[in-house]
Amino acid sequence: MATAAIHTAHAAHGAHAGVASIETGAKTKPIHYTSRKDSAGEGLTNSTPQKVISSSETGLLTNAPSLEIHDFDMLIIGAGISGINMAYRYQESFPERRYIVLEQRENIGGTWDLMRYPGIRSDSDLHTFGFAWRPWPEKIPIAEGGAILEYMKESAAQYGIDKNILFQHKVKESNWSSREQAWIVQADAIDEQSGKTIVKHFRGKFVVLGTGYYNYDKPLEANISGIGNFKGRVVHPQFWPKDLDYANKKVAIIGSGATTITLLPALAKTAKKVTMVQRSPSYIVSMANRTTPRWWEMFVPRYIQQRLTRIMYLFIGIWLRRMMKNPKKMREWMTKDTKKLLPASIPFDPHFNPKYDPWTQRVCLCPDGDFFEALQEGKAGVATGVIRTVTDTSIVLESGETIEADIIITATGLHLQYGGNSAFKIDSEPLDWHTKFLWRGSMIQDVPNLMLVQGYTTASWTLGADATAHMTCRMLKYFQRNKYSSATPRVTRSGVVEQNWEKGLMGLTSTYIRMAKGRLPKNGVEDPWRARKDYLWDLWFAKFGDLRKGLSFVECVGE
Repeated sequence: MATAAIHTAHAAHGAHAGVASIETGAKTKPIHYTSRKDSAGEGLTNSTPQKVISSSETGLLTNAPSLEIHDFDMLIIGAGISGINMAYRYQESFPERRYIVLEQRENIGGTWDLMRYPGIRSDSDLHTFGFAWRPWPEKIPIAEGGAILEYMKESAAQYGIDKNILFQHKVKESNWSSREQAWIVQADAIDEQSGKTIVKHFRGKFVVLGTGYYNYDKPLEANISGIGNFKGRVVHPQFWPKDLDYANKKVAIIGSGATTITLLPALAKTAKKVTMVQRSPSYIVSMANRTTPRWWEMFVPRYIQQRLTRIMYLFIGIWLRRMMKNPKKMREWMTKDTKKLLPASIPFDPHFNPKYDPWTQRVCLCPDGDFFEALQEGKAGVATGVIRTVTDTSIVLESGETIEADIIITATGLHLQYGGNSAFKIDSEPLDWHTKFLWRGSMIQDVPNLMLVQGYTTASWTLGADATAHMTCRMLKYFQRNKYSSATPRVTRSGVVEQNWEKGLMGLTSTYIRMAKGRLPKNGVEDPWRARKDYLWDLWFAKFGDLRKGLSFVECVGE
């Protein structure tokens, strides 16, 4: 990698960047791979020689006299839906450049490979949650986790993305070198021959975090009084035991979010009784889990049908978000729908009457009303109130109500964090996430060439991830045209007005989100530091907006 003289170029904020279509510059010889399958899943071996550099050359890595560094133009961390989508957009925009995806698990899928609890499914429609470049092929909009995982694997294989994934590579540390204008990434990898853990180093000009927003290794620890007294099994959905037998058992699920709304009807099929134990209620909306056939479909090719269906669901989402501006109307509609679906034995208030407006916390979907159906059949129930204590066989609320249980499931939220539980440093100085602002919901203040992929909380995650991918590729083309080596979000001397945390992260106020305040970066109230919320606007900006506001660029001279 050439090391050239550099100088900082602060871009003017006037005209648009105008980099929607530019010529690709110097070509890089594509990397060649051989792939093979083994017990660890789809493996990948780089058959091109690697450059060995000394620790003094990097100025960063001082643990060994020499290190083998694997060089790439782009490093993508995480092979979930965000990482796969970013890989597609990158290879589409830069077919001659080299990239690699580092994945700590043995398989593609991220969340959909990790979460294995009964009934796991999407909480938004797959027509918009699926990839824009390979539309969801099924008629049902809400799909189970296994079908989503298979769809992701097929998509990655169809476009050769799976050949660029290194599995069982857990990133431990990423260090930006201002002198090299590159990231040095250290990963613990499982050696295919010995099965032992070895340390590998990768270098890339740009890093994308497709690592999601929660800790894969550590669940959120809920403070439940007396939980240690319980003689039965206590289970967190994030680490569902394969041997858990809940047939003919009394199951209590603590929580009222999307996981609970998914688990309850699935467990009720064989459990003796399933009770949702909630401190406060959530909004639950029944959605018909089928795409109604249209008369014109017989005249239209299947791939066009899929794209038209995606557009239809996009506009349904836009309509719902417009309705959010009138929370009173939304509440009235949801209340009417819920009352209609509840059995006479379960009152609407207090069990289904939230004290907050719709979408200040996530609205839960239940396909074909399966949650309410379980209540109607008498296989499930609801208890609302603060937990006083847990005994050896039950949960006792402050009201005195007692819920008998053989199994307790703590569906109380996720341990939120960014970065995939690894360390990040800028010239060896640790990154303190919670002191930084987010630039356009994607880059971290004072951190060069690092893109954080986030989705939406009021729409499908992948829509936001795709807008970020488009913006990333366009920014890299802007680098190419102007001979820039890096871009860093900088706060001006006037500073940024921080968003009040009473409004929550990304507009949500759920308890598990509030608990993460000391771990997550901040949003401002003004552009370019405010949170993203509107897909159409974000996509337009990603393709045509002025990328320069709030960024400081470094120009590589003589490279």
